[in-house]
Amino acid sequence: MNMYRIKLCIEALSEQKSGIGLEMQTVRKIKQMLAAFLTVFCTVGNYANAQKLAVSAGGDLVSSYIWRGQYAGGVSIQPSASISLSGFSLTAWGSTGFSSNDVREYDFTLAFDKAGFRLAVTDYWFDTSDNYFDYDVQTTAHIFEATAGYDFGVAAISCNIFFAGNDFHAADGKRAWSAYIEASVPFKLGGLDWKAEAALTPARGFYANCFNAVNAGIAVKKEISVTDSFSVPVFTKISFNPYQGKCFFTFGLTL
Repeated sequence: MNMYRIKLCIEALSEQKSGIGLEMQTVRKIKQMLAAFLTVFCTVGNYANAQKLAVSAGGDLVSSYIWRGQYAGGVSIQPSASISLSGFSLTAWGSTGFSSNDVREYDFTLAFDKAGFRLAVTDYWFDTSDNYFDYDVQTTAHIFEATAGYDFGVAAISCNIFFAGNDFHAADGKRAWSAYIEASVPFKLGGLDWKAEAALTPARGFYANCFNAVNAGIAVKKEISVTDSFSVPVFTKISFNPYQGKCFFTFGLTL
């Protein structure tokens, strides 16, 4: 009987040691996982710091929202936020008008800029639909655009094409592949920064029903000093849409 009790005690001790061993292995694995996580986190953080991670936020207040030669809303607030690293950037931009008739817009742009070249994909969304997450090709309010451009310094050119989402010909329901090609020239005059731009669409689509000039304009920026250490950038722009026979004159300030 005594030998049997001793055997039971030995087995109990063995099981206890086995349990302790399993617990120690679990704790060891958790420590290894935490160490690996901290190593990756620190590595990414150090890389981001070394590559100068940039984060920015701001917004514009405009007298009217004019986009690519088209009226898109009245007085509007247009917030933006972006994060960039090693030439890549992700930007969120929106526009909300003061009038209940104005369409709200939320956009996300993923871009890569290098030595003057720019490649980007933008997701435009308008609140003509109540469901932001509706990506059905027949009912979505999203429009996806691909952009390719180059900045020569003295001038810049970009080509923008809707490639997915709500961009169809009303007559036959076929995809329109609406394209907008723009050239711009920055210059200085009177100590201020100016930019002239002109754009066309090569075929029937969102901007016109055929090849046409759809936007031409000139903008000027100026810093208005509020205090010795604080100033507010303001801008004015006059633009024309030859296809629509429209003229727009807008004012805005950047916060």
